[in-house]
Amino acid sequence: MKKKVLFMLINMNIGGTEKALLNILQELSIERYEITILMLEKYGEFLNYIPDGVQIKYLKEYRKIKDDLNLPPLKNVINNFKGKRFVKALNLLFFYLFSKFIKDHRMYFKYLLNAVPELKTEYDIAVAYAGPMDFISYFVAKKIKSKKKIQWIHFDITKIGFNKKFASKIYEKFDKIFVVSNEGKNKLGSILPKYKYKTDIFLNILSSRLLVEMAEKGTGFEDGFSGVRILTVGRLSKEKGQDLLIPILAKLKKDGFNIKWYCIGEGSARLEFEGRIKEYSVENDFILLGKKPNPYPFFKQCDIYVQPSLHEGYCITLSEAKCFHKPIISTNFTGAKEQITHNKTGLIVNDNVQLYEAIKQLMTNEKLREELTKNLQKETMDTTYEIEKLHKIAESTENATCIS
Repeated sequence: MKKKVLFMLINMNIGGTEKALLNILQELSIERYEITILMLEKYGEFLNYIPDGVQIKYLKEYRKIKDDLNLPPLKNVINNFKGKRFVKALNLLFFYLFSKFIKDHRMYFKYLLNAVPELKTEYDIAVAYAGPMDFISYFVAKKIKSKKKIQWIHFDITKIGFNKKFASKIYEKFDKIFVVSNEGKNKLGSILPKYKYKTDIFLNILSSRLLVEMAEKGTGFEDGFSGVRILTVGRLSKEKGQDLLIPILAKLKKDGFNIKWYCIGEGSARLEFEGRIKEYSVENDFILLGKKPNPYPFFKQCDIYVQPSLHEGYCITLSEAKCFHKPIISTNFTGAKEQITHNKTGLIVNDNVQLYEAIKQLMTNEKLREELTKNLQKETMDTTYEIEKLHKIAESTENATCIS
């Protein structure tokens, strides 16, 4: 009999978490598993990339409570008062203030989900995949019956709003906690040491063979530029660091380098970045390409790849760049040193000054570029073996009882 597995996340927008899930789905056999994706929103360019046979469901009640979860709480209370929803406004205010006082969201979530029934289907494995997102963790813990439950941590919990008290309580409901890097696992262990025994690393699944195949299916750069192309891939946001690259490019252009910088990705910071591009007069040289569901032709065709993130859990685009054996520069975020060996398979920098110098070094030192490329060619970029960790959990459900 097939094992029933559910993954819960926000949507299927183009992002590292969503891409990592797609890679997992490619490795889970539909002959062996009945797979369901439960999303809060029916949204995202990656929806079309979900493999055939995977069920897609949406939490229809989310639309009713979306504002309650995402708007600033006091603004939401005021909106409800203005809409003459006085009882709701008072309840929201009470549960928000109480949750804030005890530094634990559980009471607030319990109120919001009071009218939402448990899912009818019982699963063998239920995964809070968009972690750490408190609402999804709570929903999987409280509203889904499953023999085994997994919490997935994709981000550096020391760099985001991680609620230690909430996590300390709700993670009791999970049988396993997967973290996407060793450094990330150590950070979680230092904050929640009582859960070290059930915390493990699950590297983002990557198949270089598949990426190279996809690189042949697109067109890539089409501007006819003959100089050096630098590529950065990621959501347009402050934490991804693209805005820091704009003055660096302007300085490199002033130094006489014939280069263009291309950014693949979309996000809320686009307008701000466009203003910064104009401010530094690099409109023709710093190119925002927007979303690209298949960015791999660009990986293949670029000359240098730069990952400027301020923080990550384990950067999937950095691993993807390694598959194409191009010289890489990365900032020193969580997991970077697990992916790149400084001066051997790439350059790791700590600030903008070092980033500028690293690019200059790659532009002028052909021997170093060749050495980095040669070393990357020796590495095997394939982490599909990680799927065995899910297989083992599935096997352990044979005699387990569903819990919620």
